[in-house]
Amino acid sequence: MRSMDRFGIWVLAILLVIQSSFGFYLPGSYPHKYEVGDYLNVKVNSLTSIETEMPFSYYSLPFCKPSEGIKDSAENLGELLMGDRIENSPYRFRMFKNESEIFLCQTDQLSADSFKLLKKRIDEMYQVNPMLDNLPAIRYTKRDGYVLRWTGYPVGIKVQDVYYVFNHLKFKVLVHKYEEAANVARVMGTGDAAEVIPTIGKKDSDVPGYMVVGFEVVPCSFAHNGESTKKLKMYERYTTPIKCDSTSVSMSVKEGQSIVFSYEVSFEESDIKWPSRWDAYLKMEGSKVHWFSILNSLMVITFLAGIVLVIFLRTVRRDLTRYEELDKEAQAQMNEELSGWKLVVGDVFRAPSNASLLCVMVGDGVQILGMAVVTILFAALGFMSPASRGTLITGMLFFYMILGIAAGYVSVRLWRTIGCGEHRGWMSVAWKAACFFPGIAFLILTTLNFLLWGSHSTGAIPFSLFVILLLLWFCISVPLTLIGGYFGAKAPHIEFPVRTNQIPREIPAQKYPSWLLVLGAGTLPFGTLFIELFFIMSSIWMGRVYYVFGFLFVVLILLVVVCAEVSLVLTYMHLCVEDYKWWWKSFFASGSVAIYIFIYSINYLVFDLKSLSGPVSATLYLGYSLFMVLAIMLATGTVGFLSSFWFVHYLFSSVKLD
Repeated sequence: MRSMDRFGIWVLAILLVIQSSFGFYLPGSYPHKYEVGDYLNVKVNSLTSIETEMPFSYYSLPFCKPSEGIKDSAENLGELLMGDRIENSPYRFRMFKNESEIFLCQTDQLSADSFKLLKKRIDEMYQVNPMLDNLPAIRYTKRDGYVLRWTGYPVGIKVQDVYYVFNHLKFKVLVHKYEEAANVARVMGTGDAAEVIPTIGKKDSDVPGYMVVGFEVVPCSFAHNGESTKKLKMYERYTTPIKCDSTSVSMSVKEGQSIVFSYEVSFEESDIKWPSRWDAYLKMEGSKVHWFSILNSLMVITFLAGIVLVIFLRTVRRDLTRYEELDKEAQAQMNEELSGWKLVVGDVFRAPSNASLLCVMVGDGVQILGMAVVTILFAALGFMSPASRGTLITGMLFFYMILGIAAGYVSVRLWRTIGCGEHRGWMSVAWKAACFFPGIAFLILTTLNFLLWGSHSTGAIPFSLFVILLLLWFCISVPLTLIGGYFGAKAPHIEFPVRTNQIPREIPAQKYPSWLLVLGAGTLPFGTLFIELFFIMSSIWMGRVYYVFGFLFVVLILLVVVCAEVSLVLTYMHLCVEDYKWWWKSFFASGSVAIYIFIYSINYLVFDLKSLSGPVSATLYLGYSLFMVLAIMLATGTVGFLSSFWFVHYLFSSVKLD
């Protein structure tokens, strides 16, 4: 009865996590109240392109600059690492004041370099990313009877070898009446929210307040009369009506010619409530997870892994039960006729080759896996929503550094266990655990960063941020790992249930190479996540919003279970053929899923990112993919190793063999 209650509690918890994947807002994410006539300032993020994957500053192109000068918005660590550079823009509106034919500016005549750069950005399909009240501008297009949703708008377009720029923007701002009684900031307990809500006029004014719940843009290419705009100042009305037609283009780009920019804005009251204003972005093409496909995949994988595990457990239990039912004389006779895994009793706990490296990789794997579980859980519960830019990356860094204690503890205690309680060398193991994965990651990211620096991309990590990352590494992560190693050295080591022979046993010739079976074992864990992997890759490389962290958390849990099952089965199979070198094989049996993920990444590059251009872009993609699969290999390999270690220890503890 209690087991059923516990099962019901776990099912309820999983359903709550999945339900939370639809998102809600938490303290720190509150509505801003604007009264009629209040100024709304549009900001711009970096120019992005799925062809190059290298962001550039908005003002690297000949666009209009704000009269008060270019100012960077405050950005957190995660935003900087993601390449976001949010700056102010000259576009500004007044709440609930429709305006049209607003003249923005007329640029200087395009020089040869500016003209060449503008054409290059159009060829590379770069997007402009305006933002209003933290909402990215969304653009709707129709194709084959379907309505497609995009964030941002293209810099321009090339038609029959002629380049056109989108120089007139038609904005639509969706607003919802601000309801004082439903002020979420107060309900959620953000007492300081009232201080930052901008208002205008008297406090007892009857003028209603509004919240921004939608931001849409339609880009147009309109040929202005350059002569009639020379005397116009910014924000004055254009002299003639502007017809914004997104299906036609007329403003061609030519060297030595200036470009006139203008815009119009309309406000529309909407039924969309403030908590639901991100729904339009979460429904974007490709970012909606196919529920039935994922559930079907999870059920099939669980069913197959369950069958293998049941058969496996029945076989082992039958061996143990048969042995325990014999009397002492029969047991002694049976010991003389040992076969299978019982023959390696004197070698099964023999120290593996490169034991310190294994301990370091397992410790780093615990750190990465713990970071992934905690981060995804917090994201599923709504603490890391898309509205809070950069919080996901910042949270990952924070949890990774804190879990350095776990990495040091596990690696050192495993080192002492393999060495039968030997204390010597634990400091070296802890240092290696603190520097192994971060060192490789730093090498990869530094190499890629040099490529971004050479391309003058805003995606390049600034030197000051490099210094901050190094300080975080050596001043927080390394000390915490050493502290964990100290506790691991003080903790009692795990004693082996059987003695190890001085002379190693010869391993019989195998019919098939054991490593071939180990590499093939990664296909089953890969089957649990390849569907979800597509949506994650689309979010990273195609600018789509990923927000179903509830499903991702369930997939992660299932992946851990399958990795443990696969490694257990492979370890048992190796022991049955008298191959006692199970340490590294148990690690790579589940860790080999990283190979298939890297192959999938190459497949995604070839078939889904066909527009990716240039060796630099391909190198960036492969470099980041290599970094990702290394982390996955350490995490999944650690799950397989720890589960196999527990099984082997339990198996040889359950029966007395001399």
